[in-house]
Amino acid sequence: MTCNVGGIDRVLRLLIGLALLSLPLWLEGPWRWAGLLGLLPLGTALLRHCPAYPWLGLDTCRAGRRTA
Repeated sequence: MTCNVGGIDRVLRLLIGLALLSLPLWLEGPWRWAGLLGLLPLGTALLRHCPAYPWLGLDTCRAGRRTA
């Protein structure tokens, strides 16, 4: 896999993923399980690869750090 998630993008994905994963602690009812969606941005941040970026024509990774 090639790197297509850069530094600031990666930090934002980590923060958003952790925030979403904390939802079950704060919400009641069926909406609390929406926090599991936080696994998606967290996983893409850790792997430094977003499968949707090639479809959208985006790449935030620097040229020197292409391989993950």
